[in-house]
Amino acid sequence: MKKLQSPRFELGESITREQKAFFDKYGIIVFPNFIKRETVNLFLSENARIEKEWLAEGRDKVNGVPLKFGRDEAGNKVIQRSCFLSHYSQALHEFLQDPRLQAVVDLLQPYEGRIGENEKDGFVLNNYVRTANSQYSQMGWHTDSPRDIFLGQRIMPMLNVGLHLDDCPMENGGLRVLPGTHKQSTFRMLFAKKYFVDNNPDPREVGLDIQAGDLTVHDGRIWHRVQQSPHFGEASRRRVMYVPVVTGKYKPKNESSKTPFYHRFIQKVNI
Repeated sequence: MKKLQSPRFELGESITREQKAFFDKYGIIVFPNFIKRETVNLFLSENARIEKEWLAEGRDKVNGVPLKFGRDEAGNKVIQRSCFLSHYSQALHEFLQDPRLQAVVDLLQPYEGRIGENEKDGFVLNNYVRTANSQYSQMGWHTDSPRDIFLGQRIMPMLNVGLHLDDCPMENGGLRVLPGTHKQSTFRMLFAKKYFVDNNPDPREVGLDIQAGDLTVHDGRIWHRVQQSPHFGEASRRRVMYVPVVTGKYKPKNESSKTPFYHRFIQKVNI
């Protein structure tokens, strides 16, 4: 399998022409060393604190979005997918105000976008780990856009901005994308693959060598999946925080929000 061949872009307070051209062509871009290791450790600490609090209170959803649970190597219950984390951490909330993140929004031009801190699933943490009782060690092929259909609206342009909290060379699994598929027809975006249940490698896919602190941005229409690690336990762990950059009508969520249908569907799919 090929690796994504990308220049080592540095994200400043504006997107350069070269960066915009690369993203327009491939539908994904990587900004290495976006945050320092000390900040990575701070965010991991904040996530651990929030997880402990939520497990203690028996919380199973936030703003209508279900949490996803699993078991670690010792059999302890853990949260493997959290959401709206910046609502519970000042440090994470402040991170979303970083001017460099605001610059990412410009990748959606000519559409007017915004960071969806209070929309979709908010600031998410995906905690992938391969153990006997893990519920989250891989994710099948999907795009991020069809959720708009389940919300009763037309598909709108969006980005998923991923902050990586663990080193993850391509050989350890991780993100796989089909470059350029963000320009496919709506029909192929909906039906080219079986959503979430298809984990099969694709000869066109590319992987990424990621280090903790890197930032990835992918178009919501691009086909992507998460390859399972060949390792078990801590060696397989891959933690990524995602925040959506969205367009269209502002639709914030709160504790009274209903669980969207697509989350009920995903909960029933073995991914």
